[in-house]
Amino acid sequence: MTPTQPLSRDALKAQARRLRKALEAEGNFISHGEALELLAHQMGYRDWNTLSAKTGNRPDTPLAVGGRVRGRYLGQAFEADIIGLRSIAGGNGGWRVSLKLDEAVDTVKFDGFSNLRRRISGTVSKDGRSVERTSDGTPHLQLSLR
Repeated sequence: MTPTQPLSRDALKAQARRLRKALEAEGNFISHGEALELLAHQMGYRDWNTLSAKTGNRPDTPLAVGGRVRGRYLGQAFEADIIGLRSIAGGNGGWRVSLKLDEAVDTVKFDGFSNLRRRISGTVSKDGRSVERTSDGTPHLQLSLR
C-alpha cells in the first residue's frame, strides 16, 4: 500500500479523536494512542511516529486527495471528489486541483449546444477562488473551504 499524503498533525489528531468517539459509540473502547496507531495504519504508514514525522509542522490544508469538496464551476453548483492536488509555491500560494464531479455540469450557456463535464481542473488561491474569470467577473471555479 502506498501511503497517502497526510494532513497537518493537528488535523490528524482531531481525526483520531473522531475515530475514538465513533468506536466508543459502538461499544469499542480504545485509547487515544491506539486511535493514532489505527489512523496511521489506515493511511499506509507503519505507525503513528512515522506518520507524525512525515507530517512535520506544516499548516493545516483544507484540501486533500480523496477528500470531498463543494463549490461552483462556471456558476453551477457541484459536489466532487478531489482526485489531484498540487500546492503552488510563491506569491499567495494556492493549489492546482483536479475534481471528479458527482454530476456533470454544462460549460456552455447557449441553448443550442451543450458541453457536459464530469472532470474539471483549475488553479485556486488560498481563498478557494480561481484567478480566471468569466466575462461578468465571476471566478470560473469557487471552492467552499470549510
